[in-house]
Amino acid sequence: MRKNIYIDFSYLLLLAATFGAVIVLGAFVAPVVFNTDYILFGISLGKYNEGIIMAEIFSRFSYWIYIVAFFITIYEIVMYKKGQRDAIIFGSSVTTVFSALMFSGVYAPKIISMQKLGEEATLSDTFVNLHIASELDFKILAIAIVILFVRRLMLLRIK
Repeated sequence: MRKNIYIDFSYLLLLAATFGAVIVLGAFVAPVVFNTDYILFGISLGKYNEGIIMAEIFSRFSYWIYIVAFFITIYEIVMYKKGQRDAIIFGSSVTTVFSALMFSGVYAPKIISMQKLGEEATLSDTFVNLHIASELDFKILAIAIVILFVRRLMLLRIK
């Protein structure tokens, strides 16, 4: 058995785990955190405090995203140098790394810094637009990871 298969499998596992985490955070964690008044039977933390909790979750998730972006970059450079060049993989890996770094390096820190300014700052149009952009970036990240995973899996099967 080739030694490379373990690296390929680990890479695919990393992509799948990251996609799973993105889906869990976006589809399960966020709706629960932002609907505490229904879960706590009428006791509401308020949107501002719920946002603080969600920001902490995304802040911690950012560390994972940095690691994933690093490994995607290294793996795809190595595969490119080995001659495994594919336009779909190139586009999806660049999109994944770019959106991961935008989310972890730009959106999450800016949202957290605006939250530190107080509740009034989170009600501004700037904050709302920043939050919408971060949600869009998170969705792009999920789609790019799926495309990268599927295409890399297809190319591994062809080998």
